[in-house]
Amino acid sequence: MIVNINVPDELYREAEEIAKAQNTSVEEVLLSPFADHIRNWQRFQQRAARGSREHFLTVLDKVPDVEPEEWDRR
Repeated sequence: MIVNINVPDELYREAEEIAKAQNTSVEEVLLSPFADHIRNWQRFQQRAARGSREHFLTVLDKVPDVEPEEWDRR
């Protein structure tokens, strides 16, 4: 599949520099993080499917009900 995207000039120039340094194509430089993002999303979905609300609430019940320290209030 061919997909056209708009890449800011500065970002494209940086991708060209990386491609040259790595002796690869600009397309490969741009596709690599895209593929990583897809794999990370799939891994997140798999982990989410293994979770359960009941288990979450059981663990949450073990957390002390106290006010946060002053330095941790944001």
